[in-house]
Amino acid sequence: MRKTTSLGFILASAMALTGAAYAATGGHDGGRHFGGHGHHGMHEAFAKLNLTDAQKASIKQITQASREQNKGQWQALRTQREAFEQMTPDQVGYQAAAARLAQVEGQATQARIEQRAKVKAQIYAVLTPAQKAQLATMRSEREARREQWKEFRNSHPAPATSTAQ
Repeated sequence: MRKTTSLGFILASAMALTGAAYAATGGHDGGRHFGGHGHHGMHEAFAKLNLTDAQKASIKQITQASREQNKGQWQALRTQREAFEQMTPDQVGYQAAAARLAQVEGQATQARIEQRAKVKAQIYAVLTPAQKAQLATMRSEREARREQWKEFRNSHPAPATSTAQ
């Protein structure tokens, strides 16, 4: 469970950073497609902000620099995770390796959150006051839609499925 959760956090952060680059470039980045299911909204948000070419270039540079800066750290974490996965629970040092991996995963999560906040602040600094206000409005609208969906889902529960026949 911990591995899946940590991996999910890592993938989510990587996708968030690359999604910003994708959105900032108008959906194209040198022939590579970043996109992904979760970034459609981000792309739409940046498209609605009518970023200038200079803003798009700045955002792209910010996200690429962040990605390059973290590449080695994420590769080292991946290598350590793969080494641990190759071990069997009866091997000498298995518990110690698990403890080391847990510590590294915790540090990686902290670094990811801090880096994500730094990138977000840098991107936010590129926006004009009007774009910042528009972004805040879009966030509020998204939250309102999310709350409406939760209310709808709670008032219309899915029918129970029966596995016994």
